[in-house]
Amino acid sequence: MAAELTGPTRQLPGPPELSTAEPLELMLYWRAIARRKWWLLGIALAFAAAAAVAVSYVTPIYRATVTLMIEQNKAKLVSIEEVYSGSSPNREHYQTQAELLRSPALASKVIERLRLTSHPEFDPRQKKPAPWLEFLPDSVAPDETGWTEEALNAAVLSSFLRRITIDPVRLTQLVKVGFDATDPELAARIANAIAETYIEADIEVRSRMRQRATDWLAERLADLKGNLESSERSLQQYRERESLPDTKGLAQSGVVRQMEVLSSALNEATERRIEAEANYRQIKEQRGNAASLPVVLRDSSIGRLRDLEAQAQRRVAELAQRYGPEHPRLAQARAELARARENTREGIDNVMSSFAREYQVALANERAAARAVAAAKGSIQQINRKEFQLEALEQDLDTNRQIYEKFMNRYRETRAATDTESSVVARVIDPAVQPTVPYKPRKREIVAGGFIAGLLLAAIGALLLERMNTTVKTGDEVEEKLGLPAFAIVPLLTGDPAKNAGRHYLEHPGSVFSEAIRTARTSILLSAIDAAHKVLLVTSSVPGEGKTSFAVNLALANAQAKKTLLIECDLRRPSIVDQLRLKQTTSGLTSLFAGEAAFLDCIQQVEGSSLYVLPSGAVPENPLELLSSERFAQFIHRVSAACDVVIIDSPPVHLVSDALVLATLATGVLFVVKADATPYGVARRSIRSLQAAGGNVIGVALNQVDFTKADRYYGAYTGYAQEYGAYGSNPT
Repeated sequence: MAAELTGPTRQLPGPPELSTAEPLELMLYWRAIARRKWWLLGIALAFAAAAAVAVSYVTPIYRATVTLMIEQNKAKLVSIEEVYSGSSPNREHYQTQAELLRSPALASKVIERLRLTSHPEFDPRQKKPAPWLEFLPDSVAPDETGWTEEALNAAVLSSFLRRITIDPVRLTQLVKVGFDATDPELAARIANAIAETYIEADIEVRSRMRQRATDWLAERLADLKGNLESSERSLQQYRERESLPDTKGLAQSGVVRQMEVLSSALNEATERRIEAEANYRQIKEQRGNAASLPVVLRDSSIGRLRDLEAQAQRRVAELAQRYGPEHPRLAQARAELARARENTREGIDNVMSSFAREYQVALANERAAARAVAAAKGSIQQINRKEFQLEALEQDLDTNRQIYEKFMNRYRETRAATDTESSVVARVIDPAVQPTVPYKPRKREIVAGGFIAGLLLAAIGALLLERMNTTVKTGDEVEEKLGLPAFAIVPLLTGDPAKNAGRHYLEHPGSVFSEAIRTARTSILLSAIDAAHKVLLVTSSVPGEGKTSFAVNLALANAQAKKTLLIECDLRRPSIVDQLRLKQTTSGLTSLFAGEAAFLDCIQQVEGSSLYVLPSGAVPENPLELLSSERFAQFIHRVSAACDVVIIDSPPVHLVSDALVLATLATGVLFVVKADATPYGVARRSIRSLQAAGGNVIGVALNQVDFTKADRYYGAYTGYAQEYGAYGSNPT
């Protein structure tokens, strides 16, 4: 039956899960900071004041600066590397000089020169012990009396090095050397002493290096001179032993010309041998047909013999036609033909023999020419070997002579440099003067830095506080974090209107509060056009969110046009009678169900309105038992049939289960959330509990919204603050 009373329900999607990485817009950051601007300003001023107090106790430090111009490395600082390279490299010269200016060796010379170990500013024995050391026992407190000379020098040197500043000027040869001290006159004196000591130390080092280089060069020159003389002797002895005149290249030139003639003769002999060999092989291979070979036919004697043979053959032919075969003249002609042919064969044999002899002669000539060329090559190679050795000896002599001359020139330069004035590594451009203004502490910068640091820390704290604020503050956050539409944004009532919040709709119908109640009424109506919400449950997460005041004023708004009944179901903490200034009576919902009073005797009409109210009556021992009974469900069904709208004021969801039971009987649940107070996690869990129980949560009413504060801090509801100012709404 309870399901029939509730009617069709609509399950809305649950609120989205809270993201752990929600991006904050710049406007939200700015509003979070602006919301706590006086708090931020106070912290920043406190930091600035603390910085001012702290800097007032700091001893002022003065910095004196001397400007040096580092000369280019023109001086020949003779070293072993320079002797071999012949040049003085300038790589990283200026950076090296800057490091030398802050070296412990140079600092020790300045300390000794100015006797700073006994100066009150550097001598740790003359300094007052820290006040907090007086509270330490003697076994723990440091002994300030047992200073050894080594410990004293180390302490002064460490303090001295910490006070030096070296600042090379970019793209120049200038270097600024600064020194910090509490005494401005001492700072200037030490800065100038550093520059002077640096220049003097460099001159001393250069002088020692030149002297050492001169001594080393003198020793080396004696060895080089001996090497040079030995090379000259070796060269001369080799020439005498090999009988080589001092005419480089002449010995080889005649052999080379002879080699050229022999090579040409060898080439010609080879050509003749090849030609003779070709003819000989051709005749030898075709010996039986030698008479038809071109090489044989080209011989003039063979040509004459063949002509005679041809003539004899023509004579035989002529006589054979004229005479018979036995004619003497024909027989004589045939005998002559036989002799001609025999002569031709003998001639061919002679020609063949001549080709063989010609081939043998050409082959012998070629071999003889080849032997002559080989002998000439051997002579050239022998001469080359001698000249190579001669050239090696001459190169060794030249090398020793060049090294000797180079060392001799460097020795003369070094001797000349020691006799003249040495060039300085640097010179002072601007000597240090006594400063008049402390270098540190920079009080203005420190105080301003303290103010900025305090402002930043306070801003970070404000952002963290804003980030930790998990409450619902605007209507947009209602839809974003709770997943439900915001039916109304109800303003905060302060002053006298807050005391009469229950009757505010009747007494101030034109106020922003009343307009918000009408907006809620319209939103509820529009949320269910086809089937109106006749039974509306109003609840919240925790007490103090103003859900009873909202339910009363919503009932008053509905009573203007509809027959409306307001039922007070918050049986543990009833307050409707007081808010509506009704007659104090014990008759109510509990007495109705106890059978002690009739329904008409329990309800009351609000003065000045058509609204009927059923108060809770006496507080029962077990309210949940009454609300979850079948009899109560039937009661709600009957009154919803008799009235146009039934509004039920329910206890908070987060504390008791009454609202979960009542949600199943209502056709719609309106959830009230107090602005900037209720964590959305609590509200979200309560809404989910109602939905899980079967309640139809149709929307949220954001209650007690301070429009002035929201407009100032969140940029929402612009213009409502001015309109609502007449009712005493002030930021809290």
